[in-house]
Amino acid sequence: MIGDVTVNVVGIGGSLRADSQSERALRIALDGAAQAGAKTTLVSGADLVLPFYDPAVPERSPEAQRLVDELRAADGVVLVSPGYHGTVSGLVKNALDYVEDMREDEPPYLDGRAVGCVAAARGWQAAVTTLTSLRSIVHALRGWPTPLGAAINSAEVVFGADGECTDVKVTATLRTIGLQVVEFATTRV
Repeated sequence: MIGDVTVNVVGIGGSLRADSQSERALRIALDGAAQAGAKTTLVSGADLVLPFYDPAVPERSPEAQRLVDELRAADGVVLVSPGYHGTVSGLVKNALDYVEDMREDEPPYLDGRAVGCVAAARGWQAAVTTLTSLRSIVHALRGWPTPLGAAINSAEVVFGADGECTDVKVTATLRTIGLQVVEFATTRV
């Protein structure tokens, strides 16, 4: 709660590996949003095992409907994808394809929402190109990427079992991304 306003931030990302590096990064970014007073919701891992998005099939699984409902209620979003072969994972991309169900909403898609973007990959090239892909997807969905994004090279930075990161600068960057999502959302709600 910020003043009289509750800001809702939804975090989407991670991989099928429970408590993956990208999911741990997402949790830190959402922690930054929570520290700024937001209500946060995590949609990660098994929550993202959805049928392939098909616009010709109007029926949605309960998991897909939950994802769309959470995004509709969101004032801001944090996206974290592992870098698979230099781009967004299929798991995260398929989840983002469901935003198409919001095309008739007012506002449509992610219009007017700040979206923090983070990519984690084993190497700089994949991390940077994945971050660029996420930002491009956000633009296509009419969202507003936060000024700060993060490309994390998991060959150099490790997120421990306790969720902490071995690099305090990366931790600060992730928390700042969550904060920027909330700061922008408070000007819009």
